[in-house]
Amino acid sequence: MLAGSCGCGRVRYQITGPLIGPITQCHCWRCRKQSGASFGTTAGVARGDFAVVAGADLLRAWQSSPGVERVFAGCCGSPIFKRDAADPEELGFRLGTLDTDPGVMVEMHFHAGSKVPWVEICDDLPREGGGPPFGAQD
Repeated sequence: MLAGSCGCGRVRYQITGPLIGPITQCHCWRCRKQSGASFGTTAGVARGDFAVVAGADLLRAWQSSPGVERVFAGCCGSPIFKRDAADPEELGFRLGTLDTDPGVMVEMHFHAGSKVPWVEICDDLPREGGGPPFGAQD
């Protein structure tokens, strides 16, 4: 089981199943804006394996694109997950909110074509090069 929380600790969650798909460092502008960082570290989790165990009433959401909601802790702003109407059984989960080690490593860079100019990718992980160049929003 994995456990995590928001920045102030009022929202807490548990994941009882495995993470889905590769763990990615996504360099798209949405992940940058949502995380406040140069990239967002994400993986999937089955909706039924994810449970908020404290602070569910503090969760808020906004629509980042048609059918996609980004869910965050309204108490402190920490991004927690996204849900996509096109795949309702899987959540896109933010690993930066984990409090326990998932026991797996980042596997790829996603939308590397959108990376910020002040970060150099210095590893040999696979890169999916899509995405608009830095400064452009699709």
